[in-house]
Amino acid sequence: MRMNMKDSKSRLEGKIAKHIATLPRSGIRDFFELVNAMDDDVISLGIGEPDFATPWHIRESAIYSIERGHTSYTSNLGLLSLRKEIARYLAQDYGIEYNPVNECIITVGVSEALDILIRAITEPGDEIIYHEPCYVSYAAEIVMAGGVPVAVNTREENNFALDPEDFRKAITSKTKAILLNFPCNPTGASLSMEQKKQIADIAIEHDLIVISDEIYSELTYNERTPTIASLPGMKERTVFLHGFSKAFAMTGFRLGYACGPAELIEAMMKIHQYSMLCASIIAQEAGEEALKNGMREMLKMKAEYQERRNVITKRLNEMGLKCVTPSGAFYAFPNITSTGLSSKDFATRLLCEGKVAVVPGTAFGKCGEGYVRCAYAASMSDIYTAMDRIEKFLLTI
Repeated sequence: MRMNMKDSKSRLEGKIAKHIATLPRSGIRDFFELVNAMDDDVISLGIGEPDFATPWHIRESAIYSIERGHTSYTSNLGLLSLRKEIARYLAQDYGIEYNPVNECIITVGVSEALDILIRAITEPGDEIIYHEPCYVSYAAEIVMAGGVPVAVNTREENNFALDPEDFRKAITSKTKAILLNFPCNPTGASLSMEQKKQIADIAIEHDLIVISDEIYSELTYNERTPTIASLPGMKERTVFLHGFSKAFAMTGFRLGYACGPAELIEAMMKIHQYSMLCASIIAQEAGEEALKNGMREMLKMKAEYQERRNVITKRLNEMGLKCVTPSGAFYAFPNITSTGLSSKDFATRLLCEGKVAVVPGTAFGKCGEGYVRCAYAASMSDIYTAMDRIEKFLLTI
């Protein structure tokens, strides 16, 4: 006898863990269900994915990996040769040294690195402070680990940089860690050296772990300040998260890494070995090639992003949508309050009437209301056309 969908649903009520059942869906993915239903004439400034193909020599190294029969598991920590290359790269470009043997783990994207780190440090009820607007998964990852996410707002008048004193005010006896993402998705904001020093002082004073998600750090358009992990007293309490998706246009390779104190890396490895086991050896060998020989292409892509940034922010400001010039990543975060529309209404109407897809700012936290995220990881011609369409759309409001 067949069971209908209504019966199936009723039998599953109460079976899904409450902390998962109550999680909201990603605001980005929800909005792009609408995009997928539209015709092909829509220009997307939505998904934060490079429009460049992975450089050929990196793709070629993945092909050669398969041809050589390198299709096995690796160590749970990842290929030692890749970890050594990461250690060399971070020492050379970030000024911080890690032991590749026990202070580095290769993960399935930086998203997995964040997930297993939060699970490794979080006891039920522990609080983790992070800043909003922010990447959509931060609060969800904390909740799924049994922790309590504590959001600290960043503000347009400060160019969306973090005020360290706001972090200090949010600390309680239950605070376990501080989570940073600079350059930031969705605002493109960065931190000054002085701000990093103040956050470091706070972390040391309150004995907190610092999680530094630096996935966009190569895409910094001003002078890049040293990672917070390199400051005095910080290496032993900071986990540096990074990956290959953004700077090297390797999103589909799903390759990330974490570097930090050996004890924390060991704890992360325990979770990793019982879930993912290891990242793809093919992706790992491609990542090794990227770090060895991919700097020239990375810098060319960065220069193109910077040109696009200049165009998109200039046009948005000229049409009356105030937009802070982002100092990193590939996102503009214009203020749309002058239109009188909410972020969701603006994005929905722009999609339906103007055929341009942007993401409502509320996808990145409540304080994102009044803004939308425009990713300039799109071709220059698409950006020009999108700006023309947005300007025309504004005349209809």
